[in-house]
Amino acid sequence: MGLLALMGSGETSPTMVRIHRELVERLGVRSPQAVLLDAPYAFQENVAGISANAQRYFRESVGLTVSVVSELSGFPDAGIAALRTADWVFSGPGSPSYALRCWHDGPYERALRERVRTGIGVTLFASAAAATAGAVTLPVYEVYKVGADPHWLPGLDLLGELDLPVALIPHYDNNEGRNHDTRYCYLGERRLAVLEKELPDDAAVVGIDEHTAALIDLETSVVEVLGKGGLTVRRAGRSTVLPSGTTLSLDELRQLLREARSAVPAATGPVSSTTVAESPESFTLMELTAECEVRFEAALSERDASAMTRAILDLESAIREWAADTEEDEGTNQAADALRSMIVRLGSVADKGIRDPRTVFGPIVEPLVAVRRQLREDSLWEYADQVRDALAAGGIELRDGPDGTEWHLQTADPLH
Repeated sequence: MGLLALMGSGETSPTMVRIHRELVERLGVRSPQAVLLDAPYAFQENVAGISANAQRYFRESVGLTVSVVSELSGFPDAGIAALRTADWVFSGPGSPSYALRCWHDGPYERALRERVRTGIGVTLFASAAAATAGAVTLPVYEVYKVGADPHWLPGLDLLGELDLPVALIPHYDNNEGRNHDTRYCYLGERRLAVLEKELPDDAAVVGIDEHTAALIDLETSVVEVLGKGGLTVRRAGRSTVLPSGTTLSLDELRQLLREARSAVPAATGPVSSTTVAESPESFTLMELTAECEVRFEAALSERDASAMTRAILDLESAIREWAADTEEDEGTNQAADALRSMIVRLGSVADKGIRDPRTVFGPIVEPLVAVRRQLREDSLWEYADQVRDALAAGGIELRDGPDGTEWHLQTADPLH
């Protein structure tokens, strides 16, 4: 069985666990030989820590023991041998241009192309590594962070083995910029439009959304889109979006590359769920943070300390689960800020008291209000006023109206 899997992002996050497990199950190997190529991030000082986090993720979440083929080992021949014989090969985050420096026009590129050409096991490229799989590659760091003019680098062209001339762009639906356009792997529309004109005549852009995977079965020539988002084929500014759940043949995908059409092939497989009830792990950390904040606010308004605490603990658990993710920023800073705010607010409420003051004072105040009402009905106005003044001295204000008397605390509600 040969399978090429391409992920837009989230490769070591809770959102992709189900897809990873499915890939391993499709292998049909009891104890698969699995390797991780660290080249995209081998330049980073914390390379060992990133690898260890990824190994822990696959071991604990997927049940897969992974060995690291490191650019720093000094034994490239051993790495090439492992790459050629492994049942499962993975590479993910980092710098596309640095990965190309390690792999391009060398034994790693030849071994990777051979895996795709002959259909050996599972080859899984995500994020930065996925960006190298096309005929050309976006040097995202140089363009987005350094300010280089938009340009393409020659890619590994693994997809060329399948007659798919493309520029593959991960993080296609990224929206981290909020007030500026960071779609298309931080390019934005203006820069993508510029680069699109520089593509070879027969090439098109293929974008994979974050927390989304495109699986290409190298034996049956079937392409599946799984995860939270979709796969986009873009040519000359015209886009066709294949949503999660879409299944099509390689020939159909090649046709889309030749001319992006408005029609979307009907999904022939189950569409992935994104509801909490059916698949909570399909939510991103930012989405989980927003959901916990909404729950916290609702519990606060209901004065439910237990529910407030559960929202805090659920967010803390989500942050821990996402700690293994190798992406640079999947919302951990925002989640941590939200968690701190919720804890501070819970502490403030605990200091002032969570119970509704009306439930505390009601058993005392309401009988006195009833006594005053009776005094007023008996025209004993002086005594009725004395009851009112006594309550006012205790911080209780009485308001007489056509429908009777209401009482209110003169101090502000401690929750607000």
